[in-house]
Amino acid sequence: MKYRRVVITRHGNPDALQVVLAPLPEPAEGQVRIKVQAAGVAFVDLMMRAGRYPGAPPLPYSPGFDVVGRIDKLGPGVENRRLGDMVAALTRFGGYAEYVCVPADHLVPVPPNTEAVDAAPLVLNYVTAYQLLHRVARVQKGERILVHGGAGGVGTALLQLGKLAGLEMYATASKGKHELIKDLGATPIDYQNEDFVARIRELTGDGVDAVFDPIGGWHWRRSYRCLRRGGRLVPYGVSVAFHEGMGKIASSLALLLWLMLIPSGRKVCWIFGVMAPPYSSRKLAQEDLAMLFGLLFHGKIRPIIGMRLPLDDAMRAHILLQQSKVTGKIVLYCNH
Repeated sequence: MKYRRVVITRHGNPDALQVVLAPLPEPAEGQVRIKVQAAGVAFVDLMMRAGRYPGAPPLPYSPGFDVVGRIDKLGPGVENRRLGDMVAALTRFGGYAEYVCVPADHLVPVPPNTEAVDAAPLVLNYVTAYQLLHRVARVQKGERILVHGGAGGVGTALLQLGKLAGLEMYATASKGKHELIKDLGATPIDYQNEDFVARIRELTGDGVDAVFDPIGGWHWRRSYRCLRRGGRLVPYGVSVAFHEGMGKIASSLALLLWLMLIPSGRKVCWIFGVMAPPYSSRKLAQEDLAMLFGLLFHGKIRPIIGMRLPLDDAMRAHILLQQSKVTGKIVLYCNH
């Protein structure tokens, strides 16, 4: 039996993605096979496709950090899982596929009566946002935060969770996305036509307590200037490397080191994403995801899904994400 998967055939533009047929994978010792119903599309997938993601496997391979689906087959030695259970997994690679095999102890149950497409954004985006807020920045009720890319997948998650935490929030976004930012409880800042540093100073007087910045380079320096005394800069990605090359990662790290040495009373929280220890051990990530599924089940959070596309449209998903044409999360779904 064959199954469909999307692979990166070469490093380059979105047309480097290709749908292929492959022999159905068999779960190894301690693994289960998931019949994927939904897979998230993230900016990190674009970095993989461009050849700018450290630690990626050799080509060709399937990108895809996060999947939701039903257990289709148990591997040898698996006793604590049941066929048909709806589960979520942080795969890191391989998610753009109709089937994927993962270790059984990496799974998190999905609440009953939850649509797979609605659950998918929580696996990467909301776990990332929750850990950045509460395990890295350790925000407290009443504090002010600035979120860059507030209308994106992680940005909307940060704002929803920040509102639950009782934070005063500001977010950068293009003008057309400002109504969404307001609906999520934040004050929008038009980064294309405004100096966000000056605007933050104008709005707050002395700055914010935390800035969440996935951009890198000198953008981090400007974000640092938005902090009040005791504030924390939380860099969690280097998206400039996608456009300007891997050298931007090294220069960004050097800038962070310089900022850390400045005796300003402000702090840099050196963390680059949900898979970087000590904040995101797999156990912590699973615990946080289970808690977030509880918030979803009880209607406390509502993921913003900008577009649902069939697996075969992965190329289109990358184009839309690369052009910032979609708010929230893009989710691929499988028609089995």
